[in-house]
Amino acid sequence: MVFALLLSAAIVLIRLGIPEGADAVTAQEYTESARRGAVKIALALVPFAGIFFLWFVGAVRAHVGAVEDKFLATVFLGSGLVFTATMFGAAAAAGALLAVAHPSGASPGPSTWDFGRNFAYTLMTGYAMRMAAVFVCSMSVIGHRLGVLPRWLSVLGFLTALTLLFVSSNVPWAELVFPAWSLVLSVYIIVASGRTRARLTGSA
Repeated sequence: MVFALLLSAAIVLIRLGIPEGADAVTAQEYTESARRGAVKIALALVPFAGIFFLWFVGAVRAHVGAVEDKFLATVFLGSGLVFTATMFGAAAAAGALLAVAHPSGASPGPSTWDFGRNFAYTLMTGYAMRMAAVFVCSMSVIGHRLGVLPRWLSVLGFLTALTLLFVSSNVPWAELVFPAWSLVLSVYIIVASGRTRARLTGSA
C-alpha cells in the first residue's frame, strides 16, 4: 500500500513538474516556476517507492505460498526487478534535467531539454510500464490458475496489464492504473490474511 501511494505521488509530481506532449513546458518556464520543487519531491520519493515495491513483491509471493508455479514466478519476479530498474532510470533522467538547469539558475538548451524530457518519459511509459504490464499479467495468471485471487481481481489485473501495455505510452496519466491495481491487491491480501488468522485462531 505504501508503494502504491508513493508511486502515485511521484508520477503525479513528475507529470506536473515536467509535462509532456502539448502541455510540455520550455526549459525557461521550468527554471522560473515551482515545477522544480515538484520534481525534487518526486525524485526523493522514487527510491523509497522502489524499496517498498520489493516488499510488495515479497508479500505477494508469501500470499501465493509454496504452490506457486516456478515459470510464472520467475516471470513475475524478473519483470518486477526490471520495472524497478527502469523506474530508477526514468528518475535519474528527470534528475539530470534538474541538475542541468541548476547552475546559477540557468536553463538548459532546447535540444538538451527535449532530449532529457523525452528520455525520462520513454523510460517511464515505454519501458517501465510495459514491464509493469508483464508483472501484473503474470500475477493475474498465477492468481487465476492457483485460485489464490478471486476472479474479479484476476480480470482487473488483465485489464490493467492491457492498459499498461498498449495505452500508457500514448495516453498521459494512464500509468496510474498500476499503483491503483497494486493498492487494490494489497488491500485484498491484508483482508485475506486477516481472515486466515481469524480462522486459525478460532479452530485452535
